[in-house]
Amino acid sequence: MIAFKFLSAGAGPFTGFRWPVGEWVEAEAIEPCRGGIHACRTQDLPFWLGRELWEIELGGEVAVQERKVVAQRGRLLRRREEWTPRLLDEFAADVLARTRRRFGGVAVLSGYVSDIETFRATGRIGLAAFAGARAAELAGGPREYERERRRQADWLAARLG
Repeated sequence: MIAFKFLSAGAGPFTGFRWPVGEWVEAEAIEPCRGGIHACRTQDLPFWLGRELWEIELGGEVAVQERKVVAQRGRLLRRREEWTPRLLDEFAADVLARTRRRFGGVAVLSGYVSDIETFRATGRIGLAAFAGARAAELAGGPREYERERRRQADWLAARLG
């Protein structure tokens, strides 16, 4: 299975593990959030935004979770060079524009617009995406939260090819 993995300067953002490119890494057990090789599918990207985006090949047993996949082993294939600070800023601008258009005039929800502006300005793109989805949820319920997250994933997927 080919999936995506976010790293920070070549290392796992949660574990600090330095990933070798092209070499299989084995996990002792598959336990979501505890053990295994964690990765994401296209639809999961908005939940895990990070500095570096890599394609990863997963092997052995693969457990599909709601917002991620966890495998017995994995190897980095290639870094996605189109994943840049500029792309992330364009993504945040899209989230901002959509949220402003939908909720900018609604007193209770307009605060999310300014939150997204602040998160974008400070490079906290994951929080900007969450705030856009949260505004949608408050306006229309959990189904709207999921719909906004799918729209975000579609936007990213269209730019990743």
